[in-house]
Amino acid sequence: MKTPKYLVPNDYMADPAVHVFNGKLYIYPSHDRESGIPENDNGDHFDMKDYHVFSMEDVENGEATDHGVILDVKDIPWAGRQLWDCDVAHKNGKYYLYFPLKDKNDVFHIGVAISNKPEGPFIPQPDPIRGSYSIDPCILEENGEYFMYFGGLWGGQLQHYRNNKALECAAFPADDEPAIPSRVVKLSDDMLQFAEESRPVVILDKNGKALTAGDGERRFFEASWIHKYNGKYYFSYSTGDTHLLCYAIGDNPYGPFVYQGVILTPVIGWTTHHAIVEFKGKWYLFHHDSVPSGGITWLRSLKVVELEYNSDGTIKMIL
Repeated sequence: MKTPKYLVPNDYMADPAVHVFNGKLYIYPSHDRESGIPENDNGDHFDMKDYHVFSMEDVENGEATDHGVILDVKDIPWAGRQLWDCDVAHKNGKYYLYFPLKDKNDVFHIGVAISNKPEGPFIPQPDPIRGSYSIDPCILEENGEYFMYFGGLWGGQLQHYRNNKALECAAFPADDEPAIPSRVVKLSDDMLQFAEESRPVVILDKNGKALTAGDGERRFFEASWIHKYNGKYYFSYSTGDTHLLCYAIGDNPYGPFVYQGVILTPVIGWTTHHAIVEFKGKWYLFHHDSVPSGGITWLRSLKVVELEYNSDGTIKMIL
């Protein structure tokens, strides 16, 4: 499948997290809607209120089955607003949905909801993960241990923190200083808390120098995703305001990761957010654009395209 394929033609879904459970692909997107809120840099127009889950048995020729609402903001005890990008992990027969949500003070934290089935419904815990902040959780399972990658700038509030401490005022580094990194943290055995302090996900250039804040076409902005290929860890992410999907490769879950290049050139619509997964012997890039909505950036549509590697392990860029 070389041509991108839209997956949910009758609704606006975005920010997909995708995993293989029980021999099927399960897609966990955010759910865009027309909220009437004017667009701004804080992302208030992204006023998502629930999650659906979709499954597929055949990416090439099949359709995505909608299993309905699996979690609604009204059912989360600590909820304020905005259910943004989520991810799901499986351990010991349970499925754990990790979701960013603003509390009643408009501060993002990451919560957990649990189900016995990948298609939900998911029951939220009464409180968010202690010490959690910002957005875009992504989960990696590695030899029975689970790691969460998270963080996003601007509306994602990552600029309000340094070394896991809240700042009095948001702060951005100078252009020649190291860029604000995403974070990685090991989860506790019960999957409900952090097992340690989160660490920075450092992205280096080929000379071993950390990418700088002014390097807008390579530095991290949001949308962490991690996958393994031929024993290497591929950390992919969005550059945000330069609209690229990029990736870097490392030797362990904590990094550092060495920048490699661009996966996906800019799509129609402001945001770029994705998942990379192997299914039935092929690799796929799930992402979104705003073509069906006429370019409205907060009404995005899910799509998928085959992803291919070069012989040296680098990823072929998708135009």
